[in-house]
Amino acid sequence: MKSFKISIPSLIENINIIESFIDNAREKFQINDDIYGNIMISVTECVSNAIIHGNRNDVNKTVKLELEFLDDQLKFIIEDEGNGFDFENLTDPTSPENLQNPGGRGVFIMKHLCDEVDFEEDGKRTVLTFYMN
Repeated sequence: MKSFKISIPSLIENINIIESFIDNAREKFQINDDIYGNIMISVTECVSNAIIHGNRNDVNKTVKLELEFLDDQLKFIIEDEGNGFDFENLTDPTSPENLQNPGGRGVFIMKHLCDEVDFEEDGKRTVLTFYMN
């Protein structure tokens, strides 16, 4: 297994660094276009959540991103220094009473674009898995 890690301060403009990291991974592992878009959207959404909700935009806190490359899958592990969140009881952004709410779609989107989404350490650590075949 190969593993690559980066750590960024909690500034939303650092999403650019994450995008570059994903672009580098795309070249290194010949990620096809079908899942590249899903990876880009899911990982940047997850890192944004970690910066805004997890670390509360505290520039003194970091978000860690690790990419694990296994035989047939890529795992992106995103970790923040917040208190976690109640991922078992998220509101459904597609239900009529929530359609006006601009928030709450990130996890929903990730679950639809990733092959697996796992929350660990009370939600401070998210593992996004993409199958390569």
